[in-house]
Amino acid sequence: MTTPNAPPHKVATLAAPGLSALLLALAMPGWVGCWPLLFIALIPLLWAARTLPSAAQSGCMGLFCSLLYHVSLLCWIVIVLQRYGGLHTTVATGVLFLLAVYMAAYTAFFCILVNRLTTRPGKGLSVTILLIAPVAWVGLDVARGWLLTGMPWMDLGYGFYHQPLLIQAADLGGHHLITFFIVQINALLYWLLDRIFSQTRTAKRQYVLAVMVCLSLYCAGGYSMLRYQQVDSEAATAEQLVVATVQGNIDQAEKWSPTMKDETVERYLSLSNKAVQGGERVHLVVWPETALPFYPHREPLMSRVRDFVKDKQIYLITGSPFFTVTPDRHKEQGINLRPVEYFNSALLLDHSGTLIGRYNKQHLVPFGEYVPLRDFLWFIRPLVELVGDFTPGNSFKPLDADKIKAGALICFESIFPNIARQETAEGANLLVSLTNDAWYGKSSAPQQSWAMTILRAVENRRSLVRAANTGISGFVAPTGAVSRKSDLFTEEALTDNVALMTGQTVFGLGGHWFGTACLAFTGLLLLQYLWLAKKQRKKIFQRKQELLRQQQGGSNKAEM
Repeated sequence: MTTPNAPPHKVATLAAPGLSALLLALAMPGWVGCWPLLFIALIPLLWAARTLPSAAQSGCMGLFCSLLYHVSLLCWIVIVLQRYGGLHTTVATGVLFLLAVYMAAYTAFFCILVNRLTTRPGKGLSVTILLIAPVAWVGLDVARGWLLTGMPWMDLGYGFYHQPLLIQAADLGGHHLITFFIVQINALLYWLLDRIFSQTRTAKRQYVLAVMVCLSLYCAGGYSMLRYQQVDSEAATAEQLVVATVQGNIDQAEKWSPTMKDETVERYLSLSNKAVQGGERVHLVVWPETALPFYPHREPLMSRVRDFVKDKQIYLITGSPFFTVTPDRHKEQGINLRPVEYFNSALLLDHSGTLIGRYNKQHLVPFGEYVPLRDFLWFIRPLVELVGDFTPGNSFKPLDADKIKAGALICFESIFPNIARQETAEGANLLVSLTNDAWYGKSSAPQQSWAMTILRAVENRRSLVRAANTGISGFVAPTGAVSRKSDLFTEEALTDNVALMTGQTVFGLGGHWFGTACLAFTGLLLLQYLWLAKKQRKKIFQRKQELLRQQQGGSNKAEM
């Protein structure tokens, strides 16, 4: 392998990030999904990051690699902005590019840390890369999931979503722990290759950490296999009820048309009736996000929904817009409340058709369901008129459908682990994901959204039911295994037995802090980098001063 003292060829430094970007794009869900590539996808990136002579060059290389990858990963944004946002293709492509640059900035910073902190002067690659690389990668993932309301889209750990035997450790440290292992395996393989081709000798103590890492990965694999069997057995003996999920496949362009309301309700009632009459008694029916394209408390069509629920004696969870009116007297008392507040909600109707529960979406989509800092962003006022003005909810209390205590996740919320975790802590024994992925069209986004949702079931050891307008809808076991799922853009009515699990996982009790701990250690790595940079600048300054003194001394001798 090339050492830092012998910079790689320019062609190689350009090919390496491109190769990593290609391998990641092929490995992640959406187009190909060849998940085994995740074990080697980062090796070219690590090689280029470490062998480039300067931190700035390494950062630019990381930016280039991640930019290519995220453009391929997020290309569905152009469909959303062009088809439903009314933006010109050029503008939509520009937005995609800017978002990809933002996402890539974290990888650039990762490459800078690898470049500066994993090389032993005169001795080549340090074995500490086995810890520095995964810690920094996960820490930066956590930062990306928090800054600017968060964009934790498709972290590497989600790449194993359809391999249940590889993701069971998520109940210890969440999907971030799976990402940690993926990066660590790449770093281990890179370190071993470097040892094979390097001309420098390696101290025996360097191999101690490598052996410990191998043992930890072996234990993680063993835990995952044993845990899968254990949870599968627990789910088989847990109380089970029949739940139905309905996929209406309503065209997004017609979804909010007043003339489509009657047809929309009729389609959901017809599909639900098919599910209820299919065999075993259905306890709960789940409809997607905004399946009811109207405000239920002022729409006559709502009576048909209530009558159906009452006639079939079922519970119904459905997505719907909702609003509340705040009395004017609050203004006199000095309480800062808006007179009317709008919510993106999940409603629960009981056997009598009565609305007995409501969950309001908490993590709203910026520039989709609200405009952040709208008073300051005066220059996008035309966009403000087209964006929803929803109020975020503030309760994690499950929807109580008798034996089922459903923790609701509405659309975007399924990619944020803490929402499902807090709902489980509040007593949810089932997770219900309501979404409308029609915005994405026939792109990779629905598959990616489905992949991220599956990890919520494993982290909390809860069955998960997903209802999507155009797909993917389905059932996920507490092990992450998918029992049934729909195709995209089809009308579906699926039923399945779901296990009602209780109890808290290590992730729920404290393991969710694993990612935050990695972020804290990344901060320490940053401080170390700054200290080393300051130390290096001081040495360079002292060397220049010494050379200057030597030159002055030589001049004085010449004059004498």
